[in-house]
Amino acid sequence: MNPIAFVYLATVLFGIGAAAVLLRRNAIIAFMGVELMLNAANLALVAFSRIHGEIDGQVMAFFVMVVAAAEVVVGLAIIIALFRARQTISLDEPAELKG
Repeated sequence: MNPIAFVYLATVLFGIGAAAVLLRRNAIIAFMGVELMLNAANLALVAFSRIHGEIDGQVMAFFVMVVAAAEVVVGLAIIIALFRARQTISLDEPAELKG
């Protein structure tokens, strides 16, 4: 299969993730959009690595996965803490987060 097809797929996935972050008001959906964008970036890194015949993109994708795993832990902890405090995970009311 042509690696350019994976680049196109990564572009579509990144666009879907960006739309989810920008258009949805639910924190979980926005969080999933960020994860989808990170996975699209990983796919593009691996595809370009395959195109150029080097392993650098795959190594960078591995480090992005490590950072994404840490981000998932911290992000879900924040979302759970907000839900316990506010009983909602809506992003419509950012003024409530001010101290």
